[in-house]
Amino acid sequence: AAALLRSIWQFCLTGKEGLTHLPSLGPSANPAQGKAHLKQCDLLKLSRKQKRLCQREPGLAETLRDAIRLSIMECQYQFRNERWNCSLDGRTSLLKRGFKETAFLYAVSSAALTHSLARACSAGRMERCTCDDSPDLENRKAWQWGVCGDNLKYSTKFLKNFLGQKKIGKDLRAKVDIHNTNVGIKTVKNGLKTTCKCHGVSGSCAVRTCWKQLSPFHETGKILKLRFDDAVKIFSATNDAVGHSELVGTQRRSHSPKTPATPRSTDLVYVDDSPSFCRPSKYSLGTAGRTCSREASCDSLCCGRGYNTQSRMVTFSCHCQVQWCCYVECQQCMQEEVIYSCKQ
Repeated sequence: AAALLRSIWQFCLTGKEGLTHLPSLGPSANPAQGKAHLKQCDLLKLSRKQKRLCQREPGLAETLRDAIRLSIMECQYQFRNERWNCSLDGRTSLLKRGFKETAFLYAVSSAALTHSLARACSAGRMERCTCDDSPDLENRKAWQWGVCGDNLKYSTKFLKNFLGQKKIGKDLRAKVDIHNTNVGIKTVKNGLKTTCKCHGVSGSCAVRTCWKQLSPFHETGKILKLRFDDAVKIFSATNDAVGHSELVGTQRRSHSPKTPATPRSTDLVYVDDSPSFCRPSKYSLGTAGRTCSREASCDSLCCGRGYNTQSRMVTFSCHCQVQWCCYVECQQCMQEEVIYSCKQ
């Protein structure tokens, strides 16, 4: 699992691709594109088994790329006001270390893979899976299963096989990476909701049409960011008391910070203390030149170096009125905008 996610971050996204638009996941427009996914699978840095699975599953290569774009955009959104802003610069070196930031990358990547696979199934963009058509709801007899639900069951089963998670002995870093990968998958699972519509005379809800639906990925990203803020540092992978290997870290909110405790399955975990990310390094470009909010983030983001102030005039729509019948008429106004950016 760790090797795949690391290779996707390092190889699939070169830093030269646009991140503002997601690729189309629709079916091929013509027969000439029917085997295009084979070439896409070859471009991905996958193991032999993963490449075979990719080639047998039209739509998977695009879904993988779509998922990693989704994870990067969400990561950059969640860290937009932080010293480390999830930039692609330095990610190769970052993934070699066990920082909190690395933990978030593994979690958000696996979450995006899970989310995108489930959505691709329900949208008919994968040939070997369809909607989630097996309800497991209370009062099933009174409910009618309908609409096309997100197929999280297939997504998680396929992803587990695709990642090929195995027992890895006492390798602490590998255990940490797999743990954080599973946190991402579990977060998506916990966000699965049942949505229903009522049918019946005068809205009596005699029959309900229900389907399973994933939460918007922004909600998943927000939860993972909270997990990042409260991440647990791991200092051992072996528990001699129980006679087998497991992750052991500092206990949360304990009077004794060295009190050993097993992290919860929803905790992000890390092994290395993060650098400050204030100055350029092999992990990031630093914060010089970053825009900030004078009230909220400049002090922290600029690392005590101070910030520059620049004024500019911006144009915006104002005094808008709805005209009969069907359009809005606005004037163009100008105002001064002040921009703050961190000093070198």
